[in-house]
Amino acid sequence: MTKQSIFGRISTLVRANINALLDSAEDPQKMIDQLVRDYTNNIADAESAIAETIGNLRLLERDHEEDVQSATEWGNKALAASRKADEMRAAGNAADADKFDSLAKIALQRQISSEREATAAAPQIAAQTEIVDKLKDGLNGMKEKLGELKNKRSELLARAKVAEAQSKVHDAVKSINVLDPTSELGRFEDKVRRQEALAAGKAELAASSLDAQFESLEDLGELTEVEARLAELKSGGAAQRQAIEGS
Repeated sequence: MTKQSIFGRISTLVRANINALLDSAEDPQKMIDQLVRDYTNNIADAESAIAETIGNLRLLERDHEEDVQSATEWGNKALAASRKADEMRAAGNAADADKFDSLAKIALQRQISSEREATAAAPQIAAQTEIVDKLKDGLNGMKEKLGELKNKRSELLARAKVAEAQSKVHDAVKSINVLDPTSELGRFEDKVRRQEALAAGKAELAASSLDAQFESLEDLGELTEVEARLAELKSGGAAQRQAIEGS
């Protein structure tokens, strides 16, 4: 049960497609932060479970070693009791010989029991060792994926800053676009053009007034010349009359 829960967690996390998650996320940064927290917590849980599994494996190995050692010790005791029985039987002491043979049989039974326990534990130890190795590999995969997530987070933040800077530059450029009549510069240029037009209108009006004045001066000059000629005519006529009268 422990094996299945740990493997299920590890395999799910290691197979996670980060890019797909980012594409579907409304706020990728927040999602990555959450994934980092989830991965960190799951790694901690997996480490705890794997440590427990390793601990159980070490207990099995210790029990197996004890069974092997016990089988060896009982075998030695059975051999010692058998030899003692042979010595007693050779000395003609059949009763003691049978007693030591009985002890040898008991020792052999204990040896067989220890050997069976050691033999039964061997496949469990092998299987548990394989599980632990796979769990360690899975845990390493999770840690690598966590590193990828952290790198992805840094990359995302950098991209977000670049995008923000580009957006600000775009807005700044747009605000001074002389071709855009809605921009600040466009509105200012339109104001200047209106002021220029007003100044041109005033200048034109002033010029019209000045032309009228010059025209009046010209008319006045013409009138003055007429008066002079008239005076001249009159003075000429008077002189002519005086000449006639004197003759």
